[in-house]
Amino acid sequence: MRINMKIIEYEEIYQEEVKELLEELQEYMISVDKEGYSTITKDYKEKYFEKIIKEVNAYQGKIFLAIDKKVVGLIIGLINNEDISTYDFKAPKLGRVTELIVTKEYRNKKIGKQLLKKIEEYFKEVGCKGILLNIFTDNKVAKIFYEKEGYSKRTSELIKQI
Repeated sequence: MRINMKIIEYEEIYQEEVKELLEELQEYMISVDKEGYSTITKDYKEKYFEKIIKEVNAYQGKIFLAIDKKVVGLIIGLINNEDISTYDFKAPKLGRVTELIVTKEYRNKKIGKQLLKKIEEYFKEVGCKGILLNIFTDNKVAKIFYEKEGYSKRTSELIKQI
């Protein structure tokens, strides 16, 4: 497969393709969820996409798309512009990657890496001092990917089924 890929900022003409990718991401998350908490509803695509657009607009976010005749990947980033300072602690301005997906047939072609670099450039441009992201523990592929890109574990969240 020959790739003639470019990375662009989100445009509304790609809305349906973005929704499809977000649904593909959720389906993947369901497939790796050992506890079986993750589900998907019939209106997931519409509601989740609406939520993302609101967050991007509210938090100086960006959506970058990898295009090869169609949308083959995306990354979504937001900026922590809330004042989360407490008493003697002042948090630096941080970016947050909320979603990163490359469609199955385009994986292992360094597209995810290119998308990540693009959002990192944006965060640097606007004065962020670091980038946060959460990885679902069962998503071992994502953990390996982000560690190779220089990300390290900072916190842990635990869960217990009841």
